[in-house]
Amino acid sequence: MNASKELLTDIYQLTMAYGYWKSGLANRRAVYHLFFRRKPFGGSFAVAAGLELAAKMIETFKFEKDDLDYLRSLKCRDGQSLFEEAFLKELQNLKLTVSLDGVPEGTPVFPYEPLLRVEGPIMQAQLLETMLLNIINFQTLIATKAARICTAAGDDEVIEFGVRRAQGPDGAISAGRAAYIGGCHATSTALVGKLYDIPVKGTQAHSFIMAFESETEAFEAYAKTFPADSVFLVDTYDSIEGVKRAISVAKKQTDSRFNFAGVRLDSGDLAHLSIEIRRLLDESGFPDAKIVASNELDEFIIRDLKQQGAKIDVWGVGTKLVTAFDQPALDGVYKLAAVDDAHGQLNYKLKISEQLVKVTDPGVLQVRRFEDQNGYIADMIYDLGLGAKEECELIAPLDPTKVKKITPRMKGRDLLEPVIKKGELITKFPKLSDVRAKSLEEVKKLHPSLRRFLYPAPFFVGLERRLFDKKIELIEKAKRCKH
Repeated sequence: MNASKELLTDIYQLTMAYGYWKSGLANRRAVYHLFFRRKPFGGSFAVAAGLELAAKMIETFKFEKDDLDYLRSLKCRDGQSLFEEAFLKELQNLKLTVSLDGVPEGTPVFPYEPLLRVEGPIMQAQLLETMLLNIINFQTLIATKAARICTAAGDDEVIEFGVRRAQGPDGAISAGRAAYIGGCHATSTALVGKLYDIPVKGTQAHSFIMAFESETEAFEAYAKTFPADSVFLVDTYDSIEGVKRAISVAKKQTDSRFNFAGVRLDSGDLAHLSIEIRRLLDESGFPDAKIVASNELDEFIIRDLKQQGAKIDVWGVGTKLVTAFDQPALDGVYKLAAVDDAHGQLNYKLKISEQLVKVTDPGVLQVRRFEDQNGYIADMIYDLGLGAKEECELIAPLDPTKVKKITPRMKGRDLLEPVIKKGELITKFPKLSDVRAKSLEEVKKLHPSLRRFLYPAPFFVGLERRLFDKKIELIEKAKRCKH
């Protein structure tokens, strides 16, 4: 059986879709938003990623015969078919007509503001929930981790090294793509390089060094194999002695193509060793040879090593990047915000809760980002129906006492851009290298206090005053009603 991506979903998405179809609601227009609530890694922002993959999933969405045969085999507790045949026929003929607006990949984003807006028949929009969350949550999480690591590394090169520790094949592929969006310069994973045209880099493992009679012999073999790009792994036995042997081998090379590109450290006191290795390389006439470091690195270790004066030029980051080691998931959610009534009028919807953090925002939402010559100022979440005035107030979602005034002098741009219109792709996605460049540029527009790893300053995201008032009105109405 070759199951397709359409079954990459929770079964309750299918049972809800069946319920809409049985109730005659399947084609009612609905609006959903995908957003996250908590700032990942204790930082202040996330980096949006996954939009292109999500759009292509929607564009090619189609239930195959094998998928329908599987659904046909599912039974209720009484032994009857879970789905009736007419509904499966509906799925077989289904062509998505939803519209998708999304924040471009590489854009810094903040809690509660929509990363995606899906509008269309409610059954179709419901069927997309799990798939969209699966893509956007993981890609955004990894892109954010990469952005933090690249911020710590500054102008140094960062290579994603994590395929062997990733969460399965798809985890490795998705992480490699997202890490590049977040700022990594290259990946060690050949398949990621092939699929997404990302530069691939790597040297050798300790097993290569150990396979030869001596470290010197291993270095000589590698120099002959890759004369134009010789990087030697020097810590198999003794790091300092390994560097001395690498220097000796480099000096003996007669091939005109030979380039002593550098050495790699994978263990030990990276700060102390890199300082000593830099001295040896410089004194031996190899000032351009780079020092590559790996070994369970993350943004905190890289920051500390740089503060200690480490002379590392390239950082190979694996496990703690591709697994988002210190935060296993982004808490992205996909919530209904409006649905047509029986007369075709769009009714705003929200979920209320005793936890303020779980009360959702109603309407057809857009995010407008304001900036000045110094960078970003604030983000406004507003409703397209209510609109947004040039001069207005923003209300913090979790603390109505926090208010920010927007004036006509502030320059703003809307973040959610049209991607799919009634099932048809209407945008051309940029090259991934351009997305990466944009991501690096956008993150730099955040005030340094927002980019701190510990106790970063908060960025102001607020509801436009009329949207806030509408939300309060709907909350009060819901509390009065007996559901």
